[in-house]
Amino acid sequence: MHHGSGGAVEAVPGLFVVLEGGEGVGKTTQWNRLASALRAVGHEVVAVREPGGTQAGDAIRTLLLDPTSSLSPGTEALLFAASRAQLVADVVEPALARGAVVLVDRFLLSTYAYQGAGRGLPLDMLSSVNRLATGGRAPDLTLLLNVPLDLAMARVQARGAADRMELEDAAFHVRVQAAFVAALSSTWQQAHPEIGPVIAVPAQGDIDTVTVRCLEALVQRWPARFTAAATSLLHAR
Repeated sequence: MHHGSGGAVEAVPGLFVVLEGGEGVGKTTQWNRLASALRAVGHEVVAVREPGGTQAGDAIRTLLLDPTSSLSPGTEALLFAASRAQLVADVVEPALARGAVVLVDRFLLSTYAYQGAGRGLPLDMLSSVNRLATGGRAPDLTLLLNVPLDLAMARVQARGAADRMELEDAAFHVRVQAAFVAALSSTWQQAHPEIGPVIAVPAQGDIDTVTVRCLEALVQRWPARFTAAATSLLHAR
């Protein structure tokens, strides 16, 4: 690691950024667009989704999202944690070690919302299992995309792609949404340091506007690192 002058490059720390939200908020679209916008201005971005991102994780993803899979809540939670453990070991930690921006589509907060609030599993149990999975690695920032639940559900219906989670009843999605909203309070975040800071990004409106909001959130947190990306995206519009 070089410091000082002489043209040496400062080693920058890796950053771990997560995109979260319920079904139909446009999260995966923004995850892709954010990765492209950051790469366009020279950031190394490692973009992975949960569950998945490794060979083991992709096999687990198939099982978890298959509408014909019959899984108990405990099995489901353990499978998510198993996929996460492999992802953190194989992808997240090595990328952070070399200073990359790691962009993950869903992480531990989804487990709290879906398996905790949605399925009714106790958070302390989910937290213990996931300490093993993450090795204590918390995201540096989580961008929580939110749109009103009725609009999100209408989007899911419109795209017609129903995986196991999307097929859950309305009450399930209401519980999930409530858990995400709760995670925005500073009191909740202080009580759950393993989640890291969570900020809301309104995800209504056109796709470009939402991408700009995501970038602005990064700029606010790390101005020196992300101002160029935000500026070039705004000029490109």
